Amino acid sequence: MLLQISTTHQPATDLGFLLAKNPSRVQKFELSFGAAQVFYPLANEEKCTLALLLEVDPVALVRGKGRETGPLAQYVNDRPYVASSFLSVAIAQVLRSALNGVCKERSEIAASEIPLEIQIEGAPCREETARELFEPLGYEIEVEKFALDSRLPAWGEAPFVRLQLRATKKLSEALSHLYVLLPVMDDEKHYYIGEEEVEKLLRRGTGWLEVHPAQNFIVSRYLKRQKRLVFAALEKLAPEVEAEEVRDVEEEKIEAEVTPKAAPLHQIRIETVLEVLKSSGARRVLDLGCGEGRLLRELLKDKQFEEILGLDASHRALEIASDKLKLERMPDLKREKIKLIHGALTYRDDRLRGYDAAALVEVIEHLDAPRLKAFERAIFEFARPATVVVTTPNRDYNVKWESLPAGTLRHRDHRFEWSRDEFESWAGKVAADYSYELEVSALGPLDEELGAPSQMGVFRRKL
Repeated sequence: MLLQISTTHQPATDLGFLLAKNPSRVQKFELSFGAAQVFYPLANEEKCTLALLLEVDPVALVRGKGRETGPLAQYVNDRPYVASSFLSVAIAQVLRSALNGVCKERSEIAASEIPLEIQIEGAPCREETARELFEPLGYEIEVEKFALDSRLPAWGEAPFVRLQLRATKKLSEALSHLYVLLPVMDDEKHYYIGEEEVEKLLRRGTGWLEVHPAQNFIVSRYLKRQKRLVFAALEKLAPEVEAEEVRDVEEEKIEAEVTPKAAPLHQIRIETVLEVLKSSGARRVLDLGCGEGRLLRELLKDKQFEEILGLDASHRALEIASDKLKLERMPDLKREKIKLIHGALTYRDDRLRGYDAAALVEVIEHLDAPRLKAFERAIFEFARPATVVVTTPNRDYNVKWESLPAGTLRHRDHRFEWSRDEFESWAGKVAADYSYELEVSALGPLDEELGAPSQMGVFRRKL
């Protein structure tokens, strides 16, 4: 089986440092089930390609009792030729430092996103499965299919494809994706699955598996459908703290200090966003980061909105929203208007395309700042609704709260909070980059010097 990893990062030969493998040498590594060779078919300043060639020994498999499917099948099978858990093990052993993100010579590049192209020969899956697994992670995919027998087209397509992945990512991140998803595509593992596999999955899935739309599918296949292990992994992947629930007891308590007699700030946000969505003429609306469903509840009340989709990265938040909205007891006609789905704002998602408008109410500040670019592309470039409404806290206003220590954020899950200038700068750049018109306004009681507690950007797509 063959795996190739290429980059056009300049100078491209830095790939040798990142992978800790010298481009001028061919190296061989003995493994318990065969041998791996590492070499560079191409290595110059413009482009560099590493090839990992894995030769699986069928006799070694029998000694290790890796496949107990009959006397002949032990020796004659597809294991030496398809990308599988054998390749995952080879990545972990042969490319260990790169998988762990360690590179003393080029530490700054190891921590940076670089253009990568990955080619996998004999990926044991259909095109649909490959797209379901890799597209949400931001990869561009090309699939080359093969006939079972070119002389007999009626036999149909082979269950193997040549898979090409392109993305700009940290190398360690891409290798972690491969480590987990290769055996998921194959739906097979050559070694015993126990408790330690749950820990491996969680370690290599950190930062992406928690919010992957196909999380259940990935976990189930990776752990060979062992229910006890699958449930244990899914429980650990669930967020320990639900942002929407914590906001009730933290953020709103703070905000109440400045609106003691007026409507609560969260109510002002919802009402204002709802009015913007109505005035836009939207009929199909996204509530991104819907939480426990406050905006969804108001959208359902208005007959203008014919189709409503709520998305959140937390399974628990979606369960709460479903309970509070009483979806199970809702009349059929009304129930058909709304759908709740699990997903992430930083990955492209076909389910979000084709909507008239999208709302993100106090959501983006919960994203890690380095992931904002991925969020921008997923929403403004790929999903591309005609109207996007974004609200976020105004950091300038934080000094108004006596109970909020100086320099701290309003909520423990906030990754950042923008001043008015910072928000306008970010929003203006997004509007320019993705061809939207922008209108920025204040939300809540206005202070002449500090502005309002929250700020809102309304993005309208240019015709």
